[in-house]
Amino acid sequence: MPAKPIIQLHPAAAPSRLAPNGKRFFIWTMGCQMNEADSAKIAAMLQEVGYRPADSELDADIVVLNSCVVRQAAEDKVAGRLNSLRRLKAQKPEVPVVLTGCMVTNQQEALTKRFPHVDLFFDPSDFDKLQRVVPELADLDDDLAQLPHYYLPDTPENSGVTAYVPIIYGCNFLCSYCIVPYRRGKETSRPMRDIVAEVEELASRGVREVTLLGQTVNAWGHDLGGDVNLAHLLRAVDAVPGLDRLRFLTSHPKYMSDEIIGTMAELPSVCEHMNLPVQAGDDDVLRRMRRTYSRDFWKDRIALTRNLMPGTTIATDIIVGFPGETDEQFMQTYALLEETGCDKVHLAMYSPRPGTLSARWEDDVPHEEKQRRHHELEKLQERLCTGINADRLGRTFEVLVEGKAKGRWTGRTRGNTLVHFDDDRDVLGKLLDVRITQTSPWFLIGAPVGTPR
Repeated sequence: MPAKPIIQLHPAAAPSRLAPNGKRFFIWTMGCQMNEADSAKIAAMLQEVGYRPADSELDADIVVLNSCVVRQAAEDKVAGRLNSLRRLKAQKPEVPVVLTGCMVTNQQEALTKRFPHVDLFFDPSDFDKLQRVVPELADLDDDLAQLPHYYLPDTPENSGVTAYVPIIYGCNFLCSYCIVPYRRGKETSRPMRDIVAEVEELASRGVREVTLLGQTVNAWGHDLGGDVNLAHLLRAVDAVPGLDRLRFLTSHPKYMSDEIIGTMAELPSVCEHMNLPVQAGDDDVLRRMRRTYSRDFWKDRIALTRNLMPGTTIATDIIVGFPGETDEQFMQTYALLEETGCDKVHLAMYSPRPGTLSARWEDDVPHEEKQRRHHELEKLQERLCTGINADRLGRTFEVLVEGKAKGRWTGRTRGNTLVHFDDDRDVLGKLLDVRITQTSPWFLIGAPVGTPR
């Protein structure tokens, strides 16, 4: 996911209870939706004590970088951004530079030596540490803990009608290629009452769609004691007044139970979309990845979901070129994707991540071969999505309008398909039926039908 500056708060967000202090903040985020949610929380905290967003680090009174280390290239990009701030720090020594995110966990001593111009390092979601450079936060300590994780739109044209809400931190799985469990720690679920209260607050401020987040989101509740799981939480959130849509990601196939899938199908707010990473289509590769499920088990979860929720769209993740992956094993992945016809596939070429088990193994698939396999899956996905979206021509879908792109309104269906359309009315933040008039592999174009609601 590309890094993005956080530049605007939800327009309906409550005003600061302190007088505006004239200070401005700039947040640069790289990584997953959990990082985006953490950045949104930091921005909400700073706004609460009088800060306002800045367009760049050059205009800011505090600069926060939120880091990702899922791949070495991501960590290298963060390091480059940190190094670029040395000149700013020399010119404005009074401006705190802060680093958070997965790059920080268990690395603070080394990072302090490597980046001495950084004023504060703090672990993901350890928001209290920000008081060390923003002392005003101490006056609102108890209240700050209750602030929602606002979704912060990318541009002033967009509306904060969608929000990410983290529900579980960390991951107990030890996939052989993944550094995240070592940086995010063990699974820790937030209490149900805190999650529901946050969703209620967001809904009261105009948010219409919430996405529940976790590295392994469907592990929620396993550590809380008692008989609670994601299905119970979905029911509680579905009951929040004013909430129109509910999503969750990222799920692990092992925990995608019949109960969770059945609950998804029952609840009116839960969208007909499932994000379920498979990573590879060959059982031997899955075992080396330590994914703890088989190809057939993943297929069964998809089939049950489609049976109970007709029309459900499917998103998944694939890694090509994992150590030892033969061409025959790659073709198993190709065949799996062709058979299941996923609506979205996030593709990645394997690269060794220091600190993981697979980094000790020989990276024996040549880079050129990884590129070839990646390209083959890209071509397959384009062909499949061309057909999937062509079948949507002439049909009408409910779209939640999130903003404008290149002069057109843009939003997503309940199945998470991107739709663009023209409309002279102000439909920002509205639900609107759109009839599809043109299709492409990656998005739809349509014409509005009826009255916005």
